Amino acid sequence: MSEASEKVLGIKRLPLFPLPLVLLPNEVLPLHIFEPRYCQMLQDIELRKNLFGLTLYESEGNILDKPPVGSVGCAAEVRETARLPDGRSNILAGGLIRYRLLDYVDPHEPYFSGEVEFFEDERETDAAVLPIATEVFDLFERIAKAAFKLSGNRGRLPEIPRTEPEQLSFLVAAAFNLENADKYKMLEMTSTTERLA
Repeated sequence: MSEASEKVLGIKRLPLFPLPLVLLPNEVLPLHIFEPRYCQMLQDIELRKNLFGLTLYESEGNILDKPPVGSVGCAAEVRETARLPDGRSNILAGGLIRYRLLDYVDPHEPYFSGEVEFFEDERETDAAVLPIATEVFDLFERIAKAAFKLSGNRGRLPEIPRTEPEQLSFLVAAAFNLENADKYKMLEMTSTTERLA
């Protein structure tokens, strides 16, 4: 069982935060929380495991719109919170594990909550995944080092998980400025080999 699976063990429901973006596992996302319902959600999840679900939803402007049942999202863990005097917050959320939205639950909260099913990639043999993972790792490492050098050695190089092909596949996907539709396809895939290809 992965560390991410352990963190969500026993969780069947998540508060949901629909946004016009896709969060991938291990990706870090800064968010400015200003709507009262999501300020309330942030307070509520502090009493639990500091987890919420982020699901892609490109709304037409109606705040009652919500992602369809069956949507795939990513559980996010609040890593840092900076509360502002007016009740808003700046948070740093980290993608944890993917989920499929099974149904909405009728909460008493002002935000959406859903029954979810967590999932990870299907197991693949080392013979199937390691050759492509090694190739992608080597190429991505060269690109990361070149970008670091071009930046005047500012910042830091990302930690690239050589021995974790699934994590590597999400890191590479997060590093490129993909359109939401392409990033969402990466989120839905259950084959590490397919995502790396």
